[in-house]
Amino acid sequence: MISVDQSLCIGCGICYDMCPEAFTSTEEGKAQATKSECELHNLEEVADACPVEAINI
Repeated sequence: MISVDQSLCIGCGICYDMCPEAFTSTEEGKAQATKSECELHNLEEVADACPVEAINI
């Protein structure tokens, strides 16, 4: 299961730029996970790209 720690997220958009199938932006501009897996992208790479380590897989 993928989750985004909203208290850590800075809303940089890297995750939804890398994988719009599994991430979206909230009204506050922070990321949220919309799926638990993605066939097109490696979600561990997306999590590793998060500058504040807010994505948990």
